[in-house]
Amino acid sequence: MRVSPPVPLLLLATVLLLAGALLPFLMVIRVLEPSLALSFFSYGASIAGLVTGLLGITYYGRTRR
Repeated sequence: MRVSPPVPLLLLATVLLLAGALLPFLMVIRVLEPSLALSFFSYGASIAGLVTGLLGITYYGRTRR
C-alpha cells in the first residue's frame, strides 16, 4: 500500500503541535523543570508544527484535484 505524500507531513505536524502544547503544560505543573531553552524549543516546535501542517494541508488539497 502506497502512502500519499501529505500524510507524513501531517503526522509530523501533529507530533510537533502536541509537543508544543504538552511541554509548557508539563512545565507549569512542575513535572519538567522550566528553563528558557525548553521554552524556546516548545515555541519552535509549535510554530514548526503549524507551518508543516499548513504545507501538508495545501499539498493534500492539490493532490485531490
